[in-house]
Amino acid sequence: MFHKSIIIAVGLLLLTLSHQLAGQIPPGYYNGTNQLTGVPLKAALHNIIKNHSALTYSQLWQAFISTDAKQNGKVWDMYSDVPGGTPSYEFTFVSDQCGNYNSEGDCYNREHSFPASWFDDQHPMYTDLFHIVPTDGYVNNRRSNFPFGKVGQASWTSTNGSKLGSSSTAGYSGTVFEPIDAYKGDFARELMYMSTRYYQEDSNWPGSDMTLGADLKAWARALLLQWHTADPVSQKEINRNNAVYQLQNNRNPFIDHPEFAALIWDPSASTDEMAEAKWHVWPNPATDDVSVSFDYIDYASSNITITDLSGRVILIKNVGDDKALKLSLTELSSGFYFLNLFTDGHYAGSQKLIKR
Repeated sequence: MFHKSIIIAVGLLLLTLSHQLAGQIPPGYYNGTNQLTGVPLKAALHNIIKNHSALTYSQLWQAFISTDAKQNGKVWDMYSDVPGGTPSYEFTFVSDQCGNYNSEGDCYNREHSFPASWFDDQHPMYTDLFHIVPTDGYVNNRRSNFPFGKVGQASWTSTNGSKLGSSSTAGYSGTVFEPIDAYKGDFARELMYMSTRYYQEDSNWPGSDMTLGADLKAWARALLLQWHTADPVSQKEINRNNAVYQLQNNRNPFIDHPEFAALIWDPSASTDEMAEAKWHVWPNPATDDVSVSFDYIDYASSNITITDLSGRVILIKNVGDDKALKLSLTELSSGFYFLNLFTDGHYAGSQKLIKR
């Protein structure tokens, strides 16, 4: 055990030094995202962070030593840690891995903050470090696969104040799990990453009360944006982002650029569901042209763009006084595109378009 502790301590020191030297956003990493919003920005970020180098499930134990270590070398467990205070217990890497547990403080395991049942235990998301963190096994079990949310009446509370109970979150009334305030932004950005990393790769995901495939439901978007704003990116997250980059060769965009969250899920804009009720696209799939009609918008201050899967803007058309537009597609190659609606400079939703 003594030799194992020495190895862990030396490993932590070397990894810390290497991350201090290498932990920067690579030049040009986010090229192509300027001036994009909504779905086009999400699609562009997806193309940047996809195809990461996936670890095996067993390799996560060793990865945690570089991604989730406190300054004292103990496991950084967000379900038991008390920032600025003294937690009831701390875990030691390797020796405190679960194993069996009966109560809090017994051991730590591998928590899918975006529960694995939401994507049917599939790979590579099953081992994606950006949403897998070391947490107390017993608390992890109590969280189960419930959505994150604001708890009204708690049925159970952990030693650091994380709670399970009935939701008081606007838009959802089921059972939710609420981490402490200091880590709400961390978990929000993990779920935002998952929604973006696996965008359009979720066709057979069962989803959950919080998600439709990889997409966040409207109530979840609003909640996570609140948590993202109230608990800004910390040095802990920056260090972890850099450490995961060394292992997976991709990054969490919402840690590097927190402004991306509002640009994609603008809380002042209409939700996708509302946007679809405002405007209609036909035929779809289309061959030579596509018609777009509107129910109720300020036509003079609205415009339509067509973007490809990389987020590249192919066409911009002002709506003007027209209640219906016909857009020529003859210059477009066959494939998948997005029609994006903007009103008063705000992103107001997108619809998928297939060009035959």
